Amino acid sequence: MTSLSPSDSALPLASVRAQVLAGIALALLMIATRGQHFASVNALPSASWAVFFLAGALLRPMWALPAFFLLSSLLDFSSLASGTITDWCMSPAYWALAFAYAALWLGGHVYRGLHCDHWRTLPRLALVLVATASVAYLLSKGGFYFFSGRYPEPTMAGFLARVPHYYPRALGTLAGYVGVAFALRAVIRGPVFGAAGRSGTPA
Repeated sequence: MTSLSPSDSALPLASVRAQVLAGIALALLMIATRGQHFASVNALPSASWAVFFLAGALLRPMWALPAFFLLSSLLDFSSLASGTITDWCMSPAYWALAFAYAALWLGGHVYRGLHCDHWRTLPRLALVLVATASVAYLLSKGGFYFFSGRYPEPTMAGFLARVPHYYPRALGTLAGYVGVAFALRAVIRGPVFGAAGRSGTPA
């Protein structure tokens, strides 16, 4: 059985073209699923968490993190200006999202060092997703609950009571989008690996 060299299977994406295409795809995914605006698809859950995780895993430039945060903020403020969303989430705690998104990007960045193009990578991906989603949830939802001013007397008990309702949905959405993204990557790379296996040389 032919093994693949680390340079063939490791993340981030190797070529500039692949990086550009992935970045565009992630930006379009965020635009299509975030909030309620002219280009959003309201039937889909927000892919914002997955976009930041995948940006950390797939894209090499570190400026992808502030670039995607700028895009997310522009989408939010444009939706607010157009009246399609209320100002409920627009509070000083909004900027806690920057730390949550940084945690997601860092989770993707850590995972790319653990990734290999094999089914055995799935437990690693699952563990990183759970850890990353937990930190991001505490930063984003905890920040909003305690510092937004929307809850007059926030308590730790009150916050913990909300976790079973909101955290599984957030984790499931993140895992779903990330799983689809890596499944697509596997399909795209599959024929290359198959040809390499038949020829006895690495792809």
